[in-house]
Amino acid sequence: MNFLRQFLALLRMNLAGARQRAGAVLTVIVGVTCAVGVLVAMLAMGTGAKRQALGDVRDDRVVLQPIGSRGSFNSISRDQAQAALDLPYVRRGADGKPIVLLQAFVPTEGRRRESGARIMFPLLGVSSNVADYYPEMQLIEGRMFKAGLHELVASRDCSQFVGFELNDKRPLRGADWVIVGRFTQGGMHQCRVYGDVDTIMSTLAHNTYSGVAMRLQSASDYPAFARAVAANPSLKLEAVTERQVTEQDMKQFTGLLNFVSFFVGAIMAIAATLGAVNSLYAIVDARRRELATLRAIGFAPLAILSSILCESVLLALPGALLGSAIAWLLFNRMAASPFGFTFELAVTPALAVLGIEWALVMGLAGGLLPALRAARIPVTAALRAT
Repeated sequence: MNFLRQFLALLRMNLAGARQRAGAVLTVIVGVTCAVGVLVAMLAMGTGAKRQALGDVRDDRVVLQPIGSRGSFNSISRDQAQAALDLPYVRRGADGKPIVLLQAFVPTEGRRRESGARIMFPLLGVSSNVADYYPEMQLIEGRMFKAGLHELVASRDCSQFVGFELNDKRPLRGADWVIVGRFTQGGMHQCRVYGDVDTIMSTLAHNTYSGVAMRLQSASDYPAFARAVAANPSLKLEAVTERQVTEQDMKQFTGLLNFVSFFVGAIMAIAATLGAVNSLYAIVDARRRELATLRAIGFAPLAILSSILCESVLLALPGALLGSAIAWLLFNRMAASPFGFTFELAVTPALAVLGIEWALVMGLAGGLLPALRAARIPVTAALRAT
């Protein structure tokens, strides 16, 4: 009898006896289900956050930053910002001026309405053409801030914090800044506050911008625009697409979420694997006489080992599918709001595939030692039992 025939015969025998070993089988399936469900649900946070951040990214928006810089907020002088106004391929607004957005980043603190917890989020000084740069931006209440005045507009998602309703006042360096409008900005679900960039820089005694961004006439103009920036000796900057900047900004945040997810998932996986090892050991010990008899009639140790390993993997597979399905049913599109950034968890097919791979590794790891024990059962065990 060749190896393949032995392996298939043993595998059928193992699976046929699963009903008689229902307790041990359920222990393996439930453990894998819990481990995969937790891993997929937690990884869905990072996937959802990245999807949310990239949802409104446009290919015709670019950011100027120091060469080799990483992230949205840097230090750009006023001379560099002025030179950026003369760059080619930049779209012009209804007023005929280039759509170049000057930015100043100011971290500000908010207090949640329900819990009272304090959290930091950005207050951005922007030039008055912010609505031209973000055409998806829409005022839903009040009006836009005016240049030169201590006025702010807040996104709708700031309503989760105290002090961001219309006509509320926010202190900034000894002056009260009034919330004069509220807005939405496409699919962005983050508390964001805008004010006049020059007024904010004057209040904070800053002399450099945190960022300079512009809209191009067309997304296809980006390569030529990037070459024009690189060739301009007065800039000493590089042009990066909004997508690249957003992905770079999200890398640290999603990396932290994924680290926590894999850390917790690994603990769950170890617990599930140990449970599988104990269950499969119990199955092997209960079949000791049967396995020794199979050895006595000519079944090879490798065929026995392979069949036990395959059985372990097959028992883990339903747990992987159940865990992924439960994570999708319970957590897909569930809202989360860490650090003032609201997003929906996204359980994607890629995460489900990762969950299945995770489960298969648990199945192999959990079945290896019991399979080795089964393959080493001596033939004399069957004779003594007889």
